Amino acid sequence: MFPQDTWYVACTPDEISDKPLGRMICGHRMVFYRGPEQRAVALEDFCPHRGAPLSLGKVCEGKLVCGYHGLEMGCDGKTVAMPGQRVHAFPGVRPFPVVERYGFIWVWPGDAAKADPALIPHLEWAVSPEWAYGGGLYHIGCDYRLMIDNLMDLTHETYVHSTSIGQKEIDETPCRTRVEGEEVITSRFMEGIQPPPFWQMALRMNGLPDDQPVDRWQICHFTPPSHVLIEVGVALAGHGGYDAPDAVKASSIVVDFITPETETSIWYFWGMARHFKPQDAELTAQIRQGQGGIFAEDQEMLERQQQNLLQWPDRKLLMLNIDAGGVQARKILDRIMAAEQAGAGA
Repeated sequence: MFPQDTWYVACTPDEISDKPLGRMICGHRMVFYRGPEQRAVALEDFCPHRGAPLSLGKVCEGKLVCGYHGLEMGCDGKTVAMPGQRVHAFPGVRPFPVVERYGFIWVWPGDAAKADPALIPHLEWAVSPEWAYGGGLYHIGCDYRLMIDNLMDLTHETYVHSTSIGQKEIDETPCRTRVEGEEVITSRFMEGIQPPPFWQMALRMNGLPDDQPVDRWQICHFTPPSHVLIEVGVALAGHGGYDAPDAVKASSIVVDFITPETETSIWYFWGMARHFKPQDAELTAQIRQGQGGIFAEDQEMLERQQQNLLQWPDRKLLMLNIDAGGVQARKILDRIMAAEQAGAGA
């Protein structure tokens, strides 16, 4: 159902700041915690003594201590100690490669020998002082590919998000889809339109008028296994749109890291990287709150869609021109998973 030999966002650093975190990633039950020197660690969430979840334990001097009988685990998955017992013959548990980077903790659920940190995508907005980021996490009951479909076809904004970012010009304006290697790009450019409420707010916060026509853009970038970064923004009409000077526009990147939990559930790390007024913490909080409400509208739609697909598994779905981004993304995923399976069977 999902690629294994790749990096997924597993959690954020604050989620493991004071205790272990249990989380299922791509069907694997994992426990995340801070090991020696505060390094992020991921192990199977299984105590080799009685099978208790290690995530219900605690961290003591860099060792993970089971909350059931006190078995201590090292960051390599091997047992270290247990009160009144010799543990040298105890079986270990599987460690997973982990990298902390760009404000996220990334995990590799597949073959550890292939886990190259250089394969984590570079995120310029996460390291540049010219950008500000705010985001959150949703647990959503849907196939991860449904979320990719949702984000690669933004015509739904007109209907699902009609009071915030939606407007009729979105589905009236054709979109263009292209594939560059393993990246799928869907773009839409709208000229001389009125900004919707969310972008009116962004213009005001950037010191620009919110009642003038704007040129608006949406450029969706899918990269495997399930990352979608969307360049969005508005510029006062007649100044070059996407290429307009910063002084007359408000632009951002919508950040979507979709991490499968099971075949029908995901961990959805969402956020917005903003390229205007990066030092304004109040603006970051305001945008985060507005964006969180927008994504909550997606959640109900996607979960109900998933329920319908499980209820009627044999019904064939229509594929329209607006679905091209999601269709191409699925083709890339199918190729990756087929190659993994072929390698596993060799």
